[in-house]
Amino acid sequence: MSILQTLILCSFLLSASHAAVQDFCVGDLSAPEGPAGYSCKKVSAVTVNDFVFSGLGVAGNTSNLIKAAVTPALINQFPGLNGFGISLARLDIAPGGVIPLHTHPGGSEVLLVLQGSICAGFISSSVNTIYLKTLNKGDSMIFPQGLLHFQMNAVKGPGLAIVSFSSPSPGLQILDFALLANNFPSELVEATTFLDDAQVKKLKGVLGGTG
Repeated sequence: MSILQTLILCSFLLSASHAAVQDFCVGDLSAPEGPAGYSCKKVSAVTVNDFVFSGLGVAGNTSNLIKAAVTPALINQFPGLNGFGISLARLDIAPGGVIPLHTHPGGSEVLLVLQGSICAGFISSSVNTIYLKTLNKGDSMIFPQGLLHFQMNAVKGPGLAIVSFSSPSPGLQILDFALLANNFPSELVEATTFLDDAQVKKLKGVLGGTG
């Protein structure tokens, strides 16, 4: 057997060893979530409702601080996603609304605008460049895993988008809330940012932080 044939055979065996051995693994949400997701619910307990989620057809409540709402269809709402490396969410952004700078540590994101215009962008970690675009109905944009990004309503009417993630549990960390909506001591916030004492106290007051 030639070297090329050996390599092809090894490649086939490796790919076959990672092939799916079952049709699905509906997440057992009563069990702990591990690095690979949830353990499988017993097949006898699986129903069609595990593979269906209707929440994305309902508009989110945008009467809040950011004038925006995110309706998730992640593993905890949609257990049939378990093991497939995908999930969804709906973004409703009222006029003047914004999904603030945030990251998804566990997955990349694709956004599709269904209504209105949405200004969106992300910041590269390697060259600190902002990639910014105003997206109209039918436009899509990719946000790489772990990078800071945002979405903002760019018109006077409501904005609506559907996003998909490359993970059933992509995670979420909003920059402002991570800094100011907790008990992170104000003096440390000031020491590790360019914010002064008055700014930190004002923002903590708005976001409900202490310390």
